[in-house]
Amino acid sequence: MNALSYPTKRRWLAWGALATVFLLVNVHRLSTAVLSERLTTDFAVSAARLGTLHASFFLVYAVVQIPTGVLADRVGPRHVGSGGAVLLSLGAIGFALAGSYPVALLARALIGLGGGVIFVSTLRFCANWFRREEFGTMTGLTAGVAGLGAILATTPLAVAAERLGWRRTFLGLAAVGFLAAVAVYALARSSPGAAGLEPIEDVPEQPVVSLSRTKSHLWTLAGDLDQWLLSTVFFAGMGTILTLIGLWGVPYLVVVYGLDVTTASYYTLLGSVGMLIGPPAIGWISDRIERRLPPMCVGLALFALALGIVPVTGRPPLPVVAGIYFCCGFLVGSAVLALSAVKERYPPEASGVATATVNTAGFVGATVFPTAMGVALDAYRTGDAVGGTVVYTEFGYRVAFAIIAGAVAIAFCCSLWLFVRER
Repeated sequence: MNALSYPTKRRWLAWGALATVFLLVNVHRLSTAVLSERLTTDFAVSAARLGTLHASFFLVYAVVQIPTGVLADRVGPRHVGSGGAVLLSLGAIGFALAGSYPVALLARALIGLGGGVIFVSTLRFCANWFRREEFGTMTGLTAGVAGLGAILATTPLAVAAERLGWRRTFLGLAAVGFLAAVAVYALARSSPGAAGLEPIEDVPEQPVVSLSRTKSHLWTLAGDLDQWLLSTVFFAGMGTILTLIGLWGVPYLVVVYGLDVTTASYYTLLGSVGMLIGPPAIGWISDRIERRLPPMCVGLALFALALGIVPVTGRPPLPVVAGIYFCCGFLVGSAVLALSAVKERYPPEASGVATATVNTAGFVGATVFPTAMGVALDAYRTGDAVGGTVVYTEFGYRVAFAIIAGAVAIAFCCSLWLFVRER
Protein backbone atom coordinates (compact mmCIF):
# COMPACT_ATOMS: atom_id res chain seq x y z
CA MET A 1 0.00 0.00 0.00
CA ASN A 2 1.25 3.51 -0.79
CA ALA A 3 0.88 6.74 1.16
CA LEU A 4 -2.38 7.56 -0.63
CA SER A 5 -4.01 4.53 1.00
CA TYR A 6 -3.35 5.67 4.57
CA PRO A 7 -5.66 8.51 5.64
CA THR A 8 -3.16 9.93 8.17
CA LYS A 9 -0.53 10.13 5.42
CA ARG A 10 -2.89 11.12 2.61
CA ARG A 11 -4.08 14.15 4.58
CA TRP A 12 -0.54 15.55 4.74
CA LEU A 13 -0.01 15.12 1.00
CA ALA A 14 -3.30 16.86 0.25
CA TRP A 15 -2.61 19.58 2.79
CA GLY A 16 0.82 20.05 1.19
CA ALA A 17 -0.76 20.58 -2.23
CA LEU A 18 -3.21 23.14 -0.84
CA ALA A 19 -0.41 24.77 1.16
CA THR A 20 1.67 25.12 -2.02
CA VAL A 21 -1.12 27.12 -3.63
CA PHE A 22 -1.46 29.19 -0.45
CA LEU A 23 2.30 29.81 -0.59
CA LEU A 24 1.85 31.30 -4.07
CA VAL A 25 -1.09 33.38 -2.84
CA ASN A 26 1.18 34.98 -0.27
CA VAL A 27 3.97 35.64 -2.73
CA HIS A 28 1.49 37.46 -4.96
CA ARG A 29 -0.32 39.42 -2.28
CA LEU A 30 2.92 40.73 -0.72
CA SER A 31 4.89 41.22 -3.92
CA THR A 32 4.14 44.93 -4.34
CA ALA A 33 6.51 45.95 -1.52
CA VAL A 34 9.74 45.03 -3.30
CA LEU A 35 8.25 45.91 -6.69
CA SER A 36 6.90 49.30 -5.56
CA GLU A 37 9.49 51.40 -7.41
CA ARG A 38 9.19 49.35 -10.61
CA LEU A 39 5.38 49.47 -10.52
CA THR A 40 5.36 53.20 -9.75
CA THR A 41 7.62 53.83 -12.75
CA ASP A 42 6.02 51.35 -15.19
CA PHE A 43 2.45 52.45 -14.50
CA ALA A 44 3.16 56.12 -13.52
CA VAL A 45 1.17 56.04 -10.25
CA SER A 46 1.11 57.99 -6.97
CA ALA A 47 1.35 56.44 -3.51
CA ALA A 48 -2.43 56.34 -3.17
CA ARG A 49 -2.86 54.63 -6.57
CA LEU A 50 -0.07 52.19 -5.77
CA GLY A 51 -1.88 51.47 -2.50
CA THR A 52 -5.08 50.87 -4.48
CA LEU A 53 -3.25 48.53 -6.88
CA HIS A 54 -1.94 46.61 -3.90
CA ALA A 55 -5.35 46.66 -2.20
CA SER A 56 -7.31 45.48 -5.27
CA PHE A 57 -6.14 41.95 -4.49
CA PHE A 58 -7.47 42.19 -0.95
CA LEU A 59 -10.76 43.84 -1.92
CA VAL A 60 -11.73 40.92 -4.16
CA TYR A 61 -10.17 38.47 -1.70
CA ALA A 62 -12.42 39.83 1.06
CA VAL A 63 -15.57 39.78 -1.07
CA VAL A 64 -15.23 36.09 -1.96
CA GLN A 65 -14.60 34.80 1.58
CA ILE A 66 -18.18 34.05 2.62
CA PRO A 67 -19.15 32.56 -0.78
CA THR A 68 -15.99 30.46 -0.48
CA GLY A 69 -17.09 29.26 2.95
CA VAL A 70 -20.45 28.20 1.51
CA LEU A 71 -18.76 26.44 -1.43
CA ALA A 72 -16.20 24.75 0.81
CA ASP A 73 -18.99 23.43 3.06
CA ARG A 74 -21.05 22.17 0.11
CA VAL A 75 -18.58 21.29 -2.68
CA GLY A 76 -15.36 20.57 -0.81
CA PRO A 77 -11.74 21.71 -1.10
CA ARG A 78 -10.86 19.64 -4.16
CA HIS A 79 -12.80 21.65 -6.72
CA VAL A 80 -12.69 24.98 -4.93
CA GLY A 81 -8.93 24.78 -4.28
CA SER A 82 -7.90 23.61 -7.74
CA GLY A 83 -10.20 26.12 -9.45
CA GLY A 84 -8.76 28.92 -7.35
CA ALA A 85 -5.21 27.93 -8.31
CA VAL A 86 -6.09 28.13 -12.00
CA LEU A 87 -7.64 31.61 -11.65
CA LEU A 88 -4.66 32.76 -9.59
CA SER A 89 -2.27 31.68 -12.33
CA LEU A 90 -4.31 33.28 -15.11
CA GLY A 91 -4.27 36.53 -13.14
CA ALA A 92 -0.49 36.29 -12.77
CA ILE A 93 -0.13 35.97 -16.53
CA GLY A 94 -2.36 39.01 -17.05
CA PHE A 95 -0.37 41.06 -14.55
CA ALA A 96 2.92 40.09 -16.19
CA LEU A 97 1.64 41.19 -19.60
CA ALA A 98 -0.17 44.35 -18.43
CA GLY A 99 0.77 47.47 -20.34
CA SER A 100 -1.31 49.95 -18.37
CA TYR A 101 -2.51 50.64 -14.84
CA PRO A 102 -6.17 49.61 -15.44
CA VAL A 103 -5.11 46.26 -16.92
CA ALA A 104 -2.72 45.67 -14.02
CA LEU A 105 -5.52 46.54 -11.57
CA LEU A 106 -7.89 44.03 -13.17
CA ALA A 107 -5.21 41.33 -13.35
CA ARG A 108 -4.31 41.77 -9.70
CA ALA A 109 -8.00 41.60 -8.83
CA LEU A 110 -8.19 38.26 -10.69
CA ILE A 111 -5.21 37.04 -8.65
CA GLY A 112 -7.20 38.03 -5.56
CA LEU A 113 -10.27 36.16 -6.84
CA GLY A 114 -8.32 32.94 -7.32
CA GLY A 115 -6.25 33.32 -4.17
CA GLY A 116 -9.26 34.23 -2.06
CA VAL A 117 -10.67 30.71 -2.02
CA ILE A 118 -7.54 28.88 -0.89
CA PHE A 119 -7.16 29.61 2.83
CA VAL A 120 -10.77 28.83 3.80
CA SER A 121 -10.71 25.71 1.62
CA THR A 122 -7.57 24.58 3.41
CA LEU A 123 -9.12 25.18 6.84
CA ARG A 124 -12.25 23.30 5.76
CA PHE A 125 -10.01 20.42 4.66
CA CYS A 126 -8.27 20.48 8.05
CA ALA A 127 -11.63 20.44 9.88
CA ASN A 128 -12.56 17.26 7.97
CA TRP A 129 -9.23 15.44 8.24
CA PHE A 130 -7.77 16.51 11.61
CA ARG A 131 -9.03 16.20 15.19
CA ARG A 132 -10.48 19.15 17.10
CA GLU A 133 -7.44 19.37 19.38
CA GLU A 134 -5.21 19.56 16.29
CA PHE A 135 -7.12 22.37 14.59
CA GLY A 136 -5.41 25.30 16.31
CA THR A 137 -2.02 23.87 15.38
CA MET A 138 -3.10 23.25 11.77
CA THR A 139 -4.54 26.77 11.50
CA GLY A 140 -1.25 28.17 12.78
CA LEU A 141 0.75 25.90 10.50
CA THR A 142 -1.29 27.00 7.49
CA ALA A 143 -0.83 30.63 8.51
CA GLY A 144 2.88 29.84 8.85
CA VAL A 145 2.90 28.99 5.15
CA ALA A 146 1.89 32.62 4.66
CA GLY A 147 5.13 33.51 6.43
CA LEU A 148 7.13 31.34 4.05
CA GLY A 149 5.38 32.98 1.10
CA ALA A 150 6.13 36.35 2.64
CA ILE A 151 9.82 35.38 2.89
CA LEU A 152 9.86 34.50 -0.80
CA ALA A 153 8.13 37.82 -1.55
CA THR A 154 11.00 39.82 -0.02
CA THR A 155 14.66 39.32 -0.88
CA PRO A 156 14.21 36.26 -3.17
CA LEU A 157 11.56 38.07 -5.22
CA ALA A 158 13.68 41.24 -5.30
CA VAL A 159 16.67 39.27 -6.61
CA ALA A 160 14.54 37.39 -9.17
CA ALA A 161 12.97 40.64 -10.37
CA GLU A 162 16.40 42.24 -10.70
CA ARG A 163 17.89 39.34 -12.66
CA LEU A 164 14.92 38.15 -14.72
CA GLY A 165 12.63 41.17 -14.67
CA TRP A 166 9.44 41.25 -12.64
CA ARG A 167 7.27 40.27 -15.61
CA ARG A 168 9.18 37.05 -16.34
CA THR A 169 9.16 36.26 -12.64
CA PHE A 170 5.35 36.46 -12.59
CA LEU A 171 5.11 34.16 -15.60
CA GLY A 172 7.21 31.62 -13.69
CA LEU A 173 4.88 31.88 -10.68
CA ALA A 174 1.94 31.23 -13.00
CA ALA A 175 3.53 28.01 -14.26
CA VAL A 176 4.04 26.76 -10.70
CA GLY A 177 0.41 27.63 -9.94
CA PHE A 178 -0.92 25.46 -12.76
CA LEU A 179 1.13 22.49 -11.51
CA ALA A 180 -0.16 23.03 -7.96
CA ALA A 181 -3.74 23.08 -9.26
CA VAL A 182 -3.24 19.63 -10.74
CA ALA A 183 -1.84 18.34 -7.43
CA VAL A 184 -4.81 19.69 -5.44
CA TYR A 185 -7.30 18.10 -7.83
CA ALA A 186 -5.49 14.77 -7.66
CA LEU A 187 -4.98 14.59 -3.89
CA ALA A 188 -7.59 16.63 -1.99
CA ARG A 189 -10.99 15.20 -1.07
CA SER A 190 -13.74 16.43 1.25
CA SER A 191 -13.13 13.66 3.80
CA PRO A 192 -11.40 10.29 4.20
CA GLY A 193 -14.70 8.63 3.24
CA ALA A 194 -14.88 10.65 0.02
CA ALA A 195 -11.39 9.38 -0.80
CA GLY A 196 -12.52 5.78 -0.23
CA LEU A 197 -10.48 5.46 2.97
CA GLU A 198 -11.23 4.42 6.53
CA PRO A 199 -12.29 7.27 8.83
CA ILE A 200 -9.68 8.80 11.14
CA GLU A 201 -10.35 8.25 14.83
CA ASP A 202 -12.14 11.19 16.53
CA VAL A 203 -12.65 12.94 13.18
CA PRO A 204 -16.38 12.62 12.38
CA GLU A 205 -17.68 12.66 8.83
CA GLN A 206 -19.14 16.08 8.05
CA PRO A 207 -22.64 16.15 6.49
CA VAL A 208 -23.39 18.11 3.32
CA VAL A 209 -24.89 21.42 4.42
CA SER A 210 -28.16 22.58 2.87
CA LEU A 211 -28.51 26.16 1.64
CA SER A 212 -31.27 26.85 4.15
CA ARG A 213 -29.02 25.67 6.97
CA THR A 214 -26.18 27.82 5.65
CA LYS A 215 -28.46 30.87 5.58
CA SER A 216 -29.41 30.14 9.19
CA HIS A 217 -25.75 30.07 10.20
CA LEU A 218 -25.10 33.34 8.34
CA TRP A 219 -27.97 35.07 10.15
CA THR A 220 -26.65 33.79 13.46
CA LEU A 221 -23.14 35.04 12.64
CA ALA A 222 -24.49 38.45 11.63
CA GLY A 223 -26.05 38.94 15.06
CA ASP A 224 -23.22 37.43 17.10
CA LEU A 225 -21.23 40.01 19.10
CA ASP A 226 -18.37 37.54 19.59
CA GLN A 227 -18.07 37.19 15.82
CA TRP A 228 -17.83 40.99 15.40
CA LEU A 229 -15.19 41.27 18.10
CA LEU A 230 -13.15 38.40 16.60
CA SER A 231 -13.55 39.94 13.15
CA THR A 232 -12.22 43.26 14.47
CA VAL A 233 -9.20 41.45 15.90
CA PHE A 234 -8.49 39.77 12.57
CA PHE A 235 -9.25 42.97 10.62
CA ALA A 236 -6.55 44.85 12.50
CA GLY A 237 -3.98 42.09 12.93
CA MET A 238 -3.97 40.55 9.47
CA GLY A 239 -4.64 43.84 7.69
CA THR A 240 -1.69 45.45 9.44
CA ILE A 241 0.88 42.74 8.79
CA LEU A 242 -0.10 42.37 5.14
CA THR A 243 0.18 46.13 4.66
CA LEU A 244 3.46 46.44 6.56
CA ILE A 245 5.27 43.54 4.91
CA GLY A 246 3.34 43.61 1.67
CA LEU A 247 3.65 47.29 0.77
CA TRP A 248 4.85 50.13 3.00
CA GLY A 249 7.51 48.40 5.10
CA VAL A 250 10.10 48.57 2.31
CA PRO A 251 9.42 52.15 1.08
CA TYR A 252 9.60 53.38 4.70
CA LEU A 253 13.17 52.08 4.98
CA VAL A 254 14.10 53.42 1.54
CA VAL A 255 12.78 56.93 2.28
CA VAL A 256 13.66 57.38 5.96
CA TYR A 257 16.97 55.48 6.09
CA GLY A 258 18.17 55.78 2.48
CA LEU A 259 18.45 52.02 1.95
CA ASP A 260 18.17 50.43 -1.48
CA VAL A 261 15.17 48.18 -2.13
CA THR A 262 17.07 44.89 -1.86
CA THR A 263 18.66 45.87 1.47
CA ALA A 264 15.32 47.12 2.78
CA SER A 265 13.73 43.80 1.83
CA TYR A 266 16.07 42.05 4.31
CA TYR A 267 14.17 43.80 7.11
CA THR A 268 10.74 42.81 5.83
CA LEU A 269 12.22 39.34 5.43
CA LEU A 270 12.52 39.28 9.22
CA GLY A 271 8.83 40.06 9.49
CA SER A 272 8.13 37.16 7.15
CA VAL A 273 10.29 34.86 9.28
CA GLY A 274 8.20 35.97 12.24
CA MET A 275 5.05 35.02 10.32
CA LEU A 276 6.57 31.62 9.57
CA ILE A 277 7.34 30.91 13.24
CA GLY A 278 4.74 32.85 15.24
CA PRO A 279 1.32 31.53 14.13
CA PRO A 280 2.27 27.82 14.43
CA ALA A 281 3.95 28.45 17.81
CA ILE A 282 1.08 30.50 19.23
CA GLY A 283 -1.46 28.03 17.82
CA TRP A 284 0.42 25.13 19.44
CA ILE A 285 0.51 26.93 22.80
CA SER A 286 -3.21 27.66 22.51
CA ASP A 287 -3.95 23.98 21.82
CA ARG A 288 -1.81 22.87 24.76
CA ILE A 289 -3.48 25.17 27.29
CA GLU A 290 -6.87 24.69 25.59
CA ARG A 291 -7.52 28.44 25.64
CA ARG A 292 -7.71 30.94 22.79
CA LEU A 293 -8.22 34.33 24.45
CA PRO A 294 -5.30 34.66 26.94
CA PRO A 295 -2.57 34.24 24.27
CA MET A 296 -4.64 36.46 21.95
CA CYS A 297 -4.78 39.31 24.50
CA VAL A 298 -1.08 39.13 25.40
CA GLY A 299 0.02 38.91 21.77
CA LEU A 300 -2.09 41.85 20.60
CA ALA A 301 -0.85 44.04 23.47
CA LEU A 302 2.77 43.38 22.47
CA PHE A 303 1.89 43.83 18.79
CA ALA A 304 0.47 47.32 19.45
CA LEU A 305 3.44 48.33 21.59
CA ALA A 306 5.94 47.23 18.93
CA LEU A 307 4.17 49.17 16.17
CA GLY A 308 3.82 52.26 18.36
CA ILE A 309 7.60 52.76 18.44
CA VAL A 310 7.66 54.14 14.88
CA PRO A 311 5.05 56.92 15.23
CA VAL A 312 6.49 57.90 18.62
CA THR A 313 10.14 58.08 17.57
CA GLY A 314 9.91 58.45 13.77
CA ARG A 315 13.37 57.06 13.10
CA PRO A 316 14.34 54.36 15.59
CA PRO A 317 17.72 52.64 15.12
CA LEU A 318 17.71 50.07 12.33
CA PRO A 319 18.19 47.11 14.71
CA VAL A 320 15.05 48.26 16.51
CA VAL A 321 13.17 48.40 13.19
CA ALA A 322 14.33 44.85 12.48
CA GLY A 323 13.00 43.77 15.86
CA ILE A 324 9.68 45.56 15.23
CA TYR A 325 9.19 43.82 11.89
CA PHE A 326 10.02 40.40 13.34
CA CYS A 327 7.74 40.91 16.37
CA CYS A 328 4.85 42.05 14.20
CA GLY A 329 5.16 38.95 12.01
CA PHE A 330 5.45 36.66 15.03
CA LEU A 331 2.62 38.26 17.00
CA VAL A 332 0.10 38.19 14.15
CA GLY A 333 -0.33 34.60 15.32
CA SER A 334 -2.37 36.00 18.21
CA ALA A 335 -4.85 37.48 15.69
CA VAL A 336 -4.95 34.19 13.75
CA LEU A 337 -6.41 32.57 16.89
CA ALA A 338 -9.64 34.42 16.03
CA LEU A 339 -10.24 31.80 13.32
CA SER A 340 -9.98 28.90 15.76
CA ALA A 341 -12.08 30.76 18.32
CA VAL A 342 -14.99 31.38 15.94
CA LYS A 343 -14.88 27.82 14.57
CA GLU A 344 -15.30 26.43 18.08
CA ARG A 345 -18.36 28.60 18.71
CA TYR A 346 -20.31 26.94 15.86
CA PRO A 347 -21.24 23.36 14.88
CA PRO A 348 -18.81 21.46 12.61
CA GLU A 349 -21.09 21.80 9.59
CA ALA A 350 -20.67 25.60 9.81
CA SER A 351 -16.88 25.64 10.17
CA GLY A 352 -16.32 26.85 6.60
CA VAL A 353 -18.75 29.76 6.69
CA ALA A 354 -17.80 30.76 10.27
CA THR A 355 -14.07 30.95 9.56
CA ALA A 356 -14.77 32.63 6.21
CA THR A 357 -16.76 35.38 7.93
CA VAL A 358 -13.90 36.30 10.25
CA ASN A 359 -11.34 35.79 7.49
CA THR A 360 -13.23 38.34 5.38
CA ALA A 361 -12.51 41.00 7.97
CA GLY A 362 -8.76 40.41 7.78
CA PHE A 363 -8.69 41.15 4.10
CA VAL A 364 -11.01 44.10 4.38
CA GLY A 365 -8.27 45.42 6.66
CA ALA A 366 -5.67 44.59 4.02
CA THR A 367 -7.78 46.59 1.57
CA VAL A 368 -8.30 49.62 3.82
CA PHE A 369 -4.86 50.10 5.39
CA PRO A 370 -2.68 50.32 2.23
CA THR A 371 -4.78 53.10 0.75
CA ALA A 372 -5.23 54.86 4.12
CA MET A 373 -1.47 54.88 4.65
CA GLY A 374 -0.94 55.99 1.05
CA VAL A 375 -3.33 58.91 1.54
CA ALA A 376 -1.43 59.91 4.70
CA LEU A 377 1.86 59.79 2.80
CA ASP A 378 0.48 61.84 -0.10
CA ALA A 379 -0.74 64.44 2.41
CA TYR A 380 2.83 64.97 3.64
CA ARG A 381 4.79 64.55 0.40
CA THR A 382 7.47 67.09 -0.48
CA GLY A 383 6.38 67.67 -4.07
CA ASP A 384 9.87 66.72 -5.29
CA ALA A 385 10.74 63.70 -7.42
CA VAL A 386 13.93 61.68 -7.70
CA GLY A 387 14.32 59.51 -10.78
CA GLY A 388 10.61 59.90 -11.47
CA THR A 389 9.66 58.70 -7.98
CA VAL A 390 7.78 61.00 -5.57
CA VAL A 391 9.64 61.88 -2.34
CA TYR A 392 7.70 61.29 0.89
CA THR A 393 8.57 62.53 4.36
CA GLU A 394 9.46 60.95 7.67
CA PHE A 395 6.52 62.67 9.32
CA GLY A 396 4.19 61.18 6.71
CA TYR A 397 5.42 57.72 7.65
CA ARG A 398 4.90 58.48 11.34
CA VAL A 399 1.27 59.33 10.63
CA ALA A 400 0.89 56.25 8.43
CA PHE A 401 2.31 53.93 11.10
CA ALA A 402 0.10 55.57 13.73
CA ILE A 403 -2.93 54.39 11.73
CA ILE A 404 -2.02 50.70 11.98
CA ALA A 405 -0.71 50.97 15.56
CA GLY A 406 -4.05 52.45 16.61
CA ALA A 407 -5.95 49.71 14.80
CA VAL A 408 -4.04 46.96 16.64
CA ALA A 409 -4.63 48.76 19.94
CA ILE A 410 -8.37 48.66 19.21
CA ALA A 411 -8.05 44.94 18.44
CA PHE A 412 -6.41 44.44 21.83
CA CYS A 413 -9.38 46.14 23.49
CA CYS A 414 -11.75 43.80 21.61
CA SER A 415 -9.78 40.77 22.80
CA LEU A 416 -10.08 42.01 26.38
CA TRP A 417 -13.82 42.42 25.89
CA LEU A 418 -14.02 38.82 24.66
CA PHE A 419 -11.97 37.65 27.62
CA VAL A 420 -14.31 39.40 30.08
CA ARG A 421 -17.38 37.96 28.29
CA GLU A 422 -15.90 34.47 28.47
CA ARG A 423 -15.11 34.86 32.17
